[in-house]
Amino acid sequence: MTTRLADLVYVDRSPIHGRGLFARVRFRKGQFIGTYSGPIAKRNGKYVLWITEADGTVYGVRGLNLLRYLNHAKPPNAFFDGVDLYAAKGIRPDDEITFDYGWED
Repeated sequence: MTTRLADLVYVDRSPIHGRGLFARVRFRKGQFIGTYSGPIAKRNGKYVLWITEADGTVYGVRGLNLLRYLNHAKPPNAFFDGVDLYAAKGIRPDDEITFDYGWED
């Protein structure tokens, strides 16, 4: 049985910025959360996740699923491996799920 992303996470008002993504369930460190999905982006814009492959290839994905509501934090509690999101540490239900956008602060 496949678990739907909406059964694992939800969107709500964020203390970080606008709306954010929150855990419905507990995630253990290293546990898969979901896949950022959408079409390849031709340019930067709202909800674009930029991926750098091991060979240096860079491309963007325009998020169409709930993961587009992820906010930035340092330190984050989640990280991307390609388009797949994993827990960087334990995440409790109702915790906001965040990742490092990679910007200089």
